[in-house]
Amino acid sequence: MANQLQPEAYIEFEVYENNTNFLGISSADLPSINFLTQQITGGGISGNIEAVLTGMTEAMTLGLHFRSAMDAAVSLMKPEKHNIELRVAEQYWNKTKGAKEIATDKYVLVVMPKNFAPGSVSPASTPDVSGEYSVYYYAGYKDGKTLWEIDPWNYKCVIGGKDYMADVRKALGK
Repeated sequence: MANQLQPEAYIEFEVYENNTNFLGISSADLPSINFLTQQITGGGISGNIEAVLTGMTEAMTLGLHFRSAMDAAVSLMKPEKHNIELRVAEQYWNKTKGAKEIATDKYVLVVMPKNFAPGSVSPASTPDVSGEYSVYYYAGYKDGKTLWEIDPWNYKCVIGGKDYMADVRKALGK
């Protein structure tokens, strides 16, 4: 996206598992990417420094919220690997053209279920069913361009086209 584009809002999104569309998902909480740190202290330093460990991330969690305990919600509770894609239509304002444009965002995740909450039952309401999923792989794309790819099992941390774990893999002979 060029600088003349001003992001406005997500218009809509769909959730897929293995290219099958899941119905009934009302929202998703994307995983936060938090890097591991190590506190450095001792001789030769006046105080403490929190060193960020290159390419190393803390555990990540995907949250999905459902309108009810439909088949899709229950199937994600199976204790096995799930390949999830969140496909998003994002609206931008093009300041140069004076017109709206739509970008394609996509989030690709490999997850395992951590918990499933069937929600609550009350009159004239939705049950607020939800699930949390441990993330083993996480990639973000905008209009086909890779924004990030986090793959702890394969020592990958690609951000903006640069793999910050390449030197680590090289040092380990991988």
